[in-house]
Amino acid sequence: MANALAHETSPYLQQHRDNPVDWLPWGEQALRRAREEDKPLLVSIGYSACHWCHVMERESFEDPETAALMNEHFVCVKVDREERPDVDAIYMEAVQAMTGHGGWPLNVFATPEQVPFYGGTYFPPAPRHGMPAWRAVLAAVAETWATRRDEIRAQGDRMAERLSLSAALRPTGRDLDAAVLDDAVRNLRASFDTEWAGFGGAPKFPPSSALLFLLDRAARGGDWAQAAGEMALATLRAMASGGIHDQVGGGFARYAVDRTWTVPHFEKMLYDNALLARAYLRGFQLSGDAELRAVCEDVLAFAARELRGSEGGFLCALDADSEGVEGRFYVWTVAELRDVLGDDAGAAIAWFGATEAGNFEGANVLEGRGPRPPAEQRERIRAALLEARARRVRPGLDDKRLTAWNGLMIQAFAEAGAVLGREDLLAVARDAAGFVLAELRDERGRLLRTWKDGRARLNGYLEDHAFLLEALLALYEATFEPRWFAAARETADAILEHFADPAHGGFFATSDDHEHLVVRRKDLEDHPIPSGSSSAALGLLRLAALTGDARYEEAAASHLRLVGDLLGRHPQAFAHALQALDHLLATPREVALAGDPEGVAALAAVVREELRPGLVLAGPPGDGVPLMEGRQPVGGRAAAYVCERFACRMPVTEPSQVRELLAHPRS
Repeated sequence: MANALAHETSPYLQQHRDNPVDWLPWGEQALRRAREEDKPLLVSIGYSACHWCHVMERESFEDPETAALMNEHFVCVKVDREERPDVDAIYMEAVQAMTGHGGWPLNVFATPEQVPFYGGTYFPPAPRHGMPAWRAVLAAVAETWATRRDEIRAQGDRMAERLSLSAALRPTGRDLDAAVLDDAVRNLRASFDTEWAGFGGAPKFPPSSALLFLLDRAARGGDWAQAAGEMALATLRAMASGGIHDQVGGGFARYAVDRTWTVPHFEKMLYDNALLARAYLRGFQLSGDAELRAVCEDVLAFAARELRGSEGGFLCALDADSEGVEGRFYVWTVAELRDVLGDDAGAAIAWFGATEAGNFEGANVLEGRGPRPPAEQRERIRAALLEARARRVRPGLDDKRLTAWNGLMIQAFAEAGAVLGREDLLAVARDAAGFVLAELRDERGRLLRTWKDGRARLNGYLEDHAFLLEALLALYEATFEPRWFAAARETADAILEHFADPAHGGFFATSDDHEHLVVRRKDLEDHPIPSGSSSAALGLLRLAALTGDARYEEAAASHLRLVGDLLGRHPQAFAHALQALDHLLATPREVALAGDPEGVAALAAVVREELRPGLVLAGPPGDGVPLMEGRQPVGGRAAAYVCERFACRMPVTEPSQVRELLAHPRS
């Protein structure tokens, strides 16, 4: 008999509907039962593409004896971290404080008042590698709850105080300083892997936000521009040729288990691929390297083919497992390559570095580090392997839509469509943005978090608003269609009304009318995705440049003043905030175009041909866009108005003149 998760829309929660554990979704019913039965909460958090979440389910949550122990002593709550980032962030911070590390599955024990007092990540069914058995943990926590309640309450009080620290952060009072940007590049260089690129050792994650910051610094020029560009481009190229990059179907896996980018953890997440598509596009703009452009286009082709829902919007993730085995869908033996490719097999085996022994459990994760066949042969090889792979059992698909993650991918498609002149990419961005605005808002027009099977639910978080704001602005700048600008401004105003902290600055992760949790956090650091606060700051700064509205700039600056002392010292945790600081401290540049579509397109192409951090672009018709007020063609020809803080130079009509003005700003 199914448990209460049977009524949920989350694919992850649905995976647990037939467990013998009496799971409840997070909500008032679970909290009330914990209070009434005087039991602690057992909050188990994961997501559908999480390999070790599936392992723990098979080993423990499907076991009747283990489930009976859980049901007897605890109110058991299952949480999809992607639907409930608020709950996940609170309990992840708590477990990291308790144990020094975190991850998923995340298993936390909390009082009926939601205060965490013990937790960890994966627990095996029997003691292993220093980890206690799950049933032993359950018994110990139940015994402690029954006999040493005062200790638990005292520990919970200390933890609640610690969890409130992000909201208690105050501005330093010091001026924001551009030297922080150089400090950040210097500190990134100190952890840079000079042999394999990226930062740190194994496991190695794509440092998407750090790459975007470094590319901006490289484009700005200055003392650290060369170092920034070298680190970013080396990392992009190393990842592109590694096994973390799907050499057959495009797209990137979540991370590499080694420092060489060879063997991935095979899940493919929408957010990683959105951020990496943007990084490869900007790398192409900075360097002119056509290979980086090709990777960007491959990532977007993968997303359009495999992560686009038939009803609209983008889907969340592809699982790491198929047929219950991690990576089976993606790996190849030499015999399989020969069987599929025939006469092309020799060239492919050399290109992909495949061997009889393999590099992953007797098979090969394909790399792209060997001698490259000619372009026509490469495409033939990839097409044949993609066709053969399509006949395999596919990994599980998490087909819910999240507003925030859709925002990230909409931005990637919009920016690439504009820079590469590809209307097909812009059409995908328009469709997805239209879906979000039509399907993921409530009757009041407020954003919602998640959509599946025709049901949109859960209040939108700061990151939903912030990522959508950046996406809508990118789509406006790519198309000049006023509807996207109007929606962006509406989204920004909702951020100021419902998430801003007027007392101390910055933004809360949840809205002012969100359900009560143990703490109302501020989302300060980047994790796999950018900080919602830093994304809001960057979007608001761009909107301020298009509108001249100082409210947006001041709200953004208030967040940066909160984290200003942390940015240079912890650049990977605050890379998106560093991008926003770069934007704030540099003189903003605005370009307004007026005239016929063909002439405007020629001028816009010049603006987009290079990476120009901090520049905003507006064009006709310009309805409701303050930067476009009074902009007219000159002598019957399309004209460009190049401005700094709305102080504009004389309009010019030749693309070469636009290029010259952008190369030599006033400041």
